[in-house]
Amino acid sequence: MSVNPQSLQCWVITEGMAGTQNQCLGVAQALGVTPMVKQVKLRGFWKYLSPWLPIETNSMFDTPLEGPWPDLVIASGRKSIAASRYIKKQSGGKTFTVQIQDPRISPKYFDLVAVPAHDPARGENVIVTKAAPNRVTSSILAKARNDFAHLFAMMPSPHIAVMLGGNSKAHIMTLAGVEKLGQQLANLSGSLMITSSRRTTIAQRDAFLRGLGDRAHWYWDGSGENPYMGMLAWADYILVTADSVSMLSDALTTGKPVYMIPMEGGSARFDRFHESLLNSGAARRFEGVLGPWSYDAFNDSALISAEILKRMAL
Repeated sequence: MSVNPQSLQCWVITEGMAGTQNQCLGVAQALGVTPMVKQVKLRGFWKYLSPWLPIETNSMFDTPLEGPWPDLVIASGRKSIAASRYIKKQSGGKTFTVQIQDPRISPKYFDLVAVPAHDPARGENVIVTKAAPNRVTSSILAKARNDFAHLFAMMPSPHIAVMLGGNSKAHIMTLAGVEKLGQQLANLSGSLMITSSRRTTIAQRDAFLRGLGDRAHWYWDGSGENPYMGMLAWADYILVTADSVSMLSDALTTGKPVYMIPMEGGSARFDRFHESLLNSGAARRFEGVLGPWSYDAFNDSALISAEILKRMAL
């Protein structure tokens, strides 16, 4: 039996974190479905015991989950696992469940698990991607290029997009390191289009700007429409701090030269991710100079969506 994607009733379930939600939405977008987005929170001790205690009841959720149950659930995040398993049981096994990112439990609880190459989960129902799925497509970039032409079109080439993260569990963006980055960027020709994340502190931003000095640049101040997609669309080169899997994945989906900005710290998981990108030739470490190269643009959302349709049609 074949499946018409437009007819699928789909729920996207996450804990509400923007990065994981966008990964799920990217897969739904590639499928051509408009999902219902649900954010789950667990009550009491379930916050700590789930998903390792595989006993799901509706009372464990802050907001009860009620049918009619969807054809497809695309979920990500530890707390979403309870919702995915609960829906699977309540639907009598009819809901096809997809978990994005390594759930850290057996993949057998899901119909499909999609993990990037640096995550350890493997199995017959596990699909391995190069990086993280996302919402970047050629059509979205084309629209963003038009929408943000008023900001970037008159800037001299090359256009250099700089995506700053911040401190995380694995990485530290030191003040000395981010000031050095500003100094390196100040020596480059072309136009600097810069944005920072919610994790970028005021002190880190100020250190970065000290490094830039009086070098002309454009820095999004958080007002107006988020120019993130416009920056990706207009960029000739994209520089991303090493702490963000999602921003690196977005950048690599454009097919443009992507430089990873080194940071202090790291972890075995992140180190594997970085090495896989560098070894594939898709990304390079930023060392103060820029140069062109080519690679096959990542397209992990489409890869996952094709596998979903294949397995749902069996």
